[in-house]
Amino acid sequence: MIDSHCHLDVPRFDADRPAVLERAWQAGVRGMVVPAIGPDAWEALLAWPARDARVQVALGIHPQLLPELPESLDDVHLERLDGLLLQRVACAVGECGLDGPTGARAPLARQLRVLDGHLRLAHKHQLPLILHCQRAHPVLETWLERVRLPEAGAVLHSYSGGAERVDAYRARGCFFSFAGPVTWPEARRPVEALRAVPAESLLAETDAPDQTPTPHRGGRSEPAFLREVVEAMARHRGQDVAELSGRLLENARRLFGRPFAPGPSVR
Repeated sequence: MIDSHCHLDVPRFDADRPAVLERAWQAGVRGMVVPAIGPDAWEALLAWPARDARVQVALGIHPQLLPELPESLDDVHLERLDGLLLQRVACAVGECGLDGPTGARAPLARQLRVLDGHLRLAHKHQLPLILHCQRAHPVLETWLERVRLPEAGAVLHSYSGGAERVDAYRARGCFFSFAGPVTWPEARRPVEALRAVPAESLLAETDAPDQTPTPHRGGRSEPAFLREVVEAMARHRGQDVAELSGRLLENARRLFGRPFAPGPSVR
């Protein structure tokens, strides 16, 4: 299994990060992608894959972080991001995207300008995009009508757009990643969307420390809980867990272009 999206660099894991990683490997996780949420995390994340190639990283600016960053520095941050991507360590650009609830403090016009900057860098560095979209799918759809996604592709992390949008997003070259909500008993919309996505476009994630799956709900999520997510995905789709896990591994390698080596790097 590959956890295609988890934030193991955030402070909520500072006290026990090595133990969290060990639990993940013991649970059958073969690799993970840790996307940055802001510029302060970039350099530290870039050092991680050299220590353990099972952990790959992405660099970007999360739209929910924009209110904490001066708008006057948006271009400065993107220029710095460009330079760091030249190191060829990051496997993707992101997490970036659009967040409706943040629009009151970071207007969608600004979010779109920053997203355009991430897209330019993804094209330049031939990397996929990790896209966040929460309560802003009509705006994202309009954006997709005027842009071309990178040839490397894009993933809609913790997909929330509903089954009715799957075909349009897939036609643009998008992958769809699903997280803990597919395990929640009350979940309907995520499950319907999950069933509508072709197997070759699927990814799984924990979004740790958020979106904790059942039966751990109420506490911190972590990559070891990916098994519950994948098992729920297989159950809802009527697939064998091992078969789906193999497909998810293949999809993650195809999108991110990394082997997710099964042991610590010797570099």
